[in-house]
Parts: sequence; C-alpha cells; structure tokens
Amino acid sequence: MAYALSNSTLLDRIGLTARIQDLRDTLAKRAARRAVYNRTMAELQVLNDRDLADLGFHRSEIPHIAQQAADMA
Repeated sequence: MAYALSNSTLLDRIGLTARIQDLRDTLAKRAARRAVYNRTMAELQVLNDRDLADLGFHRSEIPHIAQQAADMA
C-alpha cells in the first residue's frame, strides 16, 4: 500500500509540474504578444497623419492594427 501511495504522489507531482510549465508557456506567449503590441503602437504613434494616410489608415485604427500584429505573433 505504501508503494501505491508514493507512486500516486509522484504522478501528482508530474501533473503539477506539467501545469506549472503550461502556465509558464502561456505567460511567455502573452508577454511576447504584449511586446509586439507595444512596439507596433509606439512605431505607429510617432507617424504624422499624412504618413498614416499614405499607409492607408487613420490614427484611430492604430490600436486595432497593433492588436492584429500581436495576434499574428
């Protein structure tokens, strides 16, 4: 019976380790997406309205464009 108990505990630890790794992976992906979003926002916000118009969009579209860039990352 002691063997089964320790074996079960080991499996629980493996499951916990996997869940922690999944959480780390999720947080890393979110951080990378946030970095892309922030970088895109910063790059587009420094452009003047004429440059934005040359690119084919309005200043109000910058957050949406940044979100699309982050989603593709």
